[in-house]
Amino acid sequence: MTDPVGPDTPPEGWTNPLRDPRDKRLPRIAGPCGLVIFGVTGDLARKKLMPAVYDLANRGLLPPGFALVGFARRDWADEDFGKVVHDAVREHARTPFRQAVWDRLAEGIRFVQGTFDDDEAFDRLCDTVHALDRERGTNGNHAFYLSIPPGAFPVVCKQLARSGLANQDTPGQWRRVVIEKPFGHDLQSARELNAIVNDVFPEESVFRIDHYLGKETVQNILALRFANQLFEPIWNANYVDHVQITMAEDIGLGGRAGYYDGIGAARDVIQNHLLQLLAFTAMEEPVSFSPEELRGEKIKVLRATKLVQPLDQTTARGQYAAGWQGGEQVVGLKDEEGYNPNSTTETYAAITLEVDSRRWAGVPFYLRTGKRLGRRVTEIAVVFKRAPHLPFDETMTEELGQNALVIRVQPDEGVTMRFGSKVPGSTMEVRDVNMDFGYGLSFTEDSPEAYERLILDVLLGEPSLFPVNAEVERSWQILDPVLERWAAEGTPEPYPAGTWGPHSADALMTRTGRVWRRP
Repeated sequence: MTDPVGPDTPPEGWTNPLRDPRDKRLPRIAGPCGLVIFGVTGDLARKKLMPAVYDLANRGLLPPGFALVGFARRDWADEDFGKVVHDAVREHARTPFRQAVWDRLAEGIRFVQGTFDDDEAFDRLCDTVHALDRERGTNGNHAFYLSIPPGAFPVVCKQLARSGLANQDTPGQWRRVVIEKPFGHDLQSARELNAIVNDVFPEESVFRIDHYLGKETVQNILALRFANQLFEPIWNANYVDHVQITMAEDIGLGGRAGYYDGIGAARDVIQNHLLQLLAFTAMEEPVSFSPEELRGEKIKVLRATKLVQPLDQTTARGQYAAGWQGGEQVVGLKDEEGYNPNSTTETYAAITLEVDSRRWAGVPFYLRTGKRLGRRVTEIAVVFKRAPHLPFDETMTEELGQNALVIRVQPDEGVTMRFGSKVPGSTMEVRDVNMDFGYGLSFTEDSPEAYERLILDVLLGEPSLFPVNAEVERSWQILDPVLERWAAEGTPEPYPAGTWGPHSADALMTRTGRVWRRP
């Protein structure tokens, strides 16, 4: 029998009776279920969520009766929403468009019109979900993706509770909620938000999306460290001088000025993305990779993480000014359309942390993020201490830097090792060289988009890559003192667009005899 969908997709209803569930070479396919997206008219849904759903279907990882429901205030019929999804898939999907896959997916697409405070709309949504259970065989299993501003979380959660949509009616059914960052704007608001969500959904049914944790390279940190004998013996304060974790963007705010004002780089990136990268980098080896063990080690290392004092010397912030970016002259933050020229919101943030543990005692962790920087890059650089160089004199090694292991998260996913090598010739001269591993060169399959992995994990009930309450609240405990100090300090230091940040960020490093990497 020939499968009309494609060679990688099994016929509908087919299961492999010989499959061993412990065999990790075979993909895990979601069981009967549906996904409800609130905020389907937004960029996130159009550019990431809908294409990710199609890509999962294209890879044969969704059940044949999968259902996708959109909820928004637009006056659309099911067919109108289907056209929106179709156009988003054709424009943004990672995998090739296949008509047979689309036709099967489109059969389960529904739309419900309404606002978040409209009881009747949520009652219609409840009726739609129950109808899909009957028509598509979703078995009462539904995930609710809140791709909406955090201020709308409380009303939507209360509506899901009032309408009965959050209820698991029979044993074995599940209802889950997916929340996009930001998870609050400080510790107090995060706790209030967690209380609201957990009043409707138990913590094991709450999936907080940090899309960086869905990236292949982030998950490869665990493989790099714990599957190889090569790195773990030197992954400690005896050999590591410091760690730099960077997320740099070369774009400005553009049309997001109104959203960004009052949030800033530290809240937008450090509190979630970079502290999670720190946790993966510094955590101890878990007993197993079960969600409980993995989360336990991450929470342990975050509890041991603290700010290095004094904050006026170990933190830095800035706002981008006019400058040159990629051969083009660009305006500064205060000239961006819709931005308050008196705003003190930072577009660059850098902080210094230390992990108070036997493994990392005395090793500073430098976290930085910014907009309108030299290039778009996210990386973790583990920089090692200098060797004694006993057999060499200074002239032989004057061009030699420190050894480093650099994990490139984006855009060029891979790992680079920097070490010293002799320059060809009759004299002994040592310079830095790079040994490079790239995903695109070593594997024939493209890395899936982060949202593909994370949405599939939600549908599978696999929580390993989703931060829990304790992680979110501890991250705010770490960052809040910095935000409070900055709020009392006035205006951030300007830095020209296309550079690598304000002078205060360089001073932060030079005080300890170090320098920032220029990726």
